[in-house]
Formats: sequence, C-alpha cells, structure tokens
Amino acid sequence: MGDLVLTTFDWVPEIPRGYVRDLRVRWALEEAGLPYRVESVPFRDRKAGHFAHQPFGQVPWLSDGEISIFESGAILLHLGELSPALLPTEARARSDAKEWLFAALNSVEMASLPWSILKFAGESTESKAWKGFDGFLSGRLDRMESVLAGREWLAGAFSVADIVMSDVLRLMQRFDRLSAHPACRDYVARATARPAFLKAYADQMAHFAKAD
Repeated sequence: MGDLVLTTFDWVPEIPRGYVRDLRVRWALEEAGLPYRVESVPFRDRKAGHFAHQPFGQVPWLSDGEISIFESGAILLHLGELSPALLPTEARARSDAKEWLFAALNSVEMASLPWSILKFAGESTESKAWKGFDGFLSGRLDRMESVLAGREWLAGAFSVADIVMSDVLRLMQRFDRLSAHPACRDYVARATARPAFLKAYADQMAHFAKAD
C-alpha cells in the first residue's frame, strides 16, 4: 500500500453536501482505519489534470502510490483488498459482498438516481416520466425490503456492499421515500449510526464549508 490520497472538489453547492460520493470512500477508509489525506480540485474550473484522473470530470478518485482509481465502487473494491474490515476473507462471504456492491450500483442506484433527478427538478407526480421511474424504483425497494427484513448486513459482516447500498438508500430517505419500507429504513439507520460514517459525514461537511 502506498500513500492514500482522496481527491474531491474544493466546494459544492449546499444541496448535494453530505451526499457527494467521496463520502463513501471516506467512510470506508475510516472503517478500515487506513491513514489517508484529502486533496481538492476546483468545482468551477475543471482542468486537464482533473480529467486525466477522472475522465468525466467528477469526484472522487483515490491515489494509492502510483495507482490512480476513479469510480467509488472500484475504489471501494481496491480498499477492500487492503482490509478485512471492508471485504470478508472467507470466499463465500467475499463473493456475496462483491455481488451486493454491484447490485447497489447497477440495480438499486440505477433506479434511484433518475427518480432523484426528477425530484430535484420538481417534476409533476402526474407526469408519465415520474410515474414510470417511481414504479421502477418501487420494484427495487420492494425487493430490497424482502432482503433486508432477514439480515443485519448484506454479506454477514458489515462490508463495502453496505457502504454503497446504505448510501444509495439514504438519498431515498432524504425524500421520505422509505416510509413504506421499514426494513430499508432501519438498515440505513444502523449503517449511518456507525462511528466511521458519522466521522466521514462530518469531515465532508466541514471540508465544503471551508470554502464558503
């Protein structure tokens, strides 16, 4: 392992604060107790060096020595290789954690992200687009409700899968979209009560507030 450096924006508007995806990486680093430092790139003036690390001009990315990794899921898998606090060592549980990590990104977040964009945009709940995406999201939340009703964490012990899944569901909770899904709601509450999340959240909020 080299020197771990997490890069995020120097500032973002108030609405996305607490939800920018460097939070997932901060959380994982805190869970694992891995030493790291945070660096910033401009939010308003994204330069060639930024795109060299993150081709879409987004954040975060993680530098581990000479390795540079973008996309929060890829970063979490990399960190999981460094700590059993993030990925189980037993083969079956490790496989479960990986598949649920991808399920969070590809099945649940794929449904929640367009729904949240329409919500932020003030889309009418009577529109065809709203009804379509809301129905899609409902199906995903119903399935997760069944899964989470029978377990504390997705792969036995807490893992990177829970970091991503709970963070995806946390955005839905922001809009009270989990009111009919108590197991999902309780899962988010368990995850966000963890000391590592609380520190990661406070650190992100303080980081962006410094630039105000």
